[in-house]
Amino acid sequence: MPQKQPSWEDRAKRYLKAELKRADVSYKELAERLERHGLKESEASIASKLSRGTFAATFFLAALAAIGCKTVDLESV
Repeated sequence: MPQKQPSWEDRAKRYLKAELKRADVSYKELAERLERHGLKESEASIASKLSRGTFAATFFLAALAAIGCKTVDLESV
């Protein structure tokens, strides 16, 4: 029986959390960096989004840009 793939929501949140950890960026610091990219987020709103795993592609891409991620390996998502 094939193993069930995690949902896209779960995969996206795991990927973003891993990239934040790799960059050693806290939710608070991410909120500050996102503001420089034109997105108004708080530490709590980021924690909520990543806990639920539901966020817009714009948030996902802006967060990756804010932490300096240059590429996304889709096989890792």
